[in-house]
Amino acid sequence: MRIGIGNQFLNQLRRRLSHPTACLPERRITWKYASCTQQQASSSSNLRQIIFSGIQPTGIPHLGNYFGALQQWVKIQDGATSTTDLFFSIVDLHAMTLPYDQAGLRLQKRQTLAALLAVGLDPERSTIFFQSAVPAHTELMWILSCTASVGYLSRMTQWKSKLAMSDSIALSDPDAKAKLKLGLFSYPVLQSADILLYRATHVPVGHDQAQHLEFARENVKNFNAAHGQFFTEPQTVMSPAKRVMSLKDPRVKMSKSHEDPRSRILLNDSPEMIQMKIKAALTDSIDGLYYHPEQRPGVSNLLMLMSYMDACQRSVEQIAAEGQALSMRAFKEEVAETLIKGMAELKERYDYFMDDAQSQYLRDVAAKGDEKARLKAEETMVLVREIVGIDGL
Repeated sequence: MRIGIGNQFLNQLRRRLSHPTACLPERRITWKYASCTQQQASSSSNLRQIIFSGIQPTGIPHLGNYFGALQQWVKIQDGATSTTDLFFSIVDLHAMTLPYDQAGLRLQKRQTLAALLAVGLDPERSTIFFQSAVPAHTELMWILSCTASVGYLSRMTQWKSKLAMSDSIALSDPDAKAKLKLGLFSYPVLQSADILLYRATHVPVGHDQAQHLEFARENVKNFNAAHGQFFTEPQTVMSPAKRVMSLKDPRVKMSKSHEDPRSRILLNDSPEMIQMKIKAALTDSIDGLYYHPEQRPGVSNLLMLMSYMDACQRSVEQIAAEGQALSMRAFKEEVAETLIKGMAELKERYDYFMDDAQSQYLRDVAAKGDEKARLKAEETMVLVREIVGIDGL
């Protein structure tokens, strides 16, 4: 009965939101990269597929975020059939697990939403929403916490890396006891709730997030063992291995946590900024060009970046072979020029959505996505509350 009411609300919402949206600049970005296989995105043409993924609002995405996740989201969206529901969340509650600036978080949420629209996510096709706008995320987290394993959580590496601790450190260690907060320790349970709340069948993740999806499946098993078969274990959609490394320390991934801002290229960097960062990128003094991440991590990273953005879709080997006569300076200039051309439309769209004139449009997109997510979440929670015995008297 309650699910029927939820569907009625959803139909009402669709009617309310059927008015024309604001005029957008023409989306001219050409997605020339290989997409996920249909096998990954759909295990059966007869079943409705639900895809969920999230991104923390850490501000303007860099090229590592773009090639590692956001570009893939757009490919999944553009290749999805009408039997696929898409949920992409800005997971702002996860951004609270370490000390943060409140005003900065508000700005970063806006920047992240603008970036999702800039890369090509369509709010008419995908549900784009803020995690904190859907209270059911934390409600389901608590319910899952009641059957989640502390031992499993203690072995996970994310809280250790966030606190710059060894992977072998134990919860009983005095340093861990002093620094570790409950939010950081338990946030994988919230991640599980994020996924299960929408009954996701498939979750696109990078290699560094595979452990968290395994934990989500563990939570499914624990919940079902305690309350009966309900949740289905989500499948992994592994993103192609497009790892972008730091420009200043090319043996580690590009990250906003690096102290040197020249280590990363942001989606809204100006041509002058891109040229400066590529010019300052760490390389080596070996003659010639060839791709070898172990021997030449800096050069290999630049070759990979150039290949990702190359208009002719050349491989790193082709680029290296054609650039053998180039000095390192000349090679860096070509890399910078390729990135400037390849990122021009991304930057144009991002700047458009961040303009003050688009503030109301961003709020409208968020409000629409938040409400759609709340309605979908409530359909799940009506059943969960009944299963665990808190649905009333």
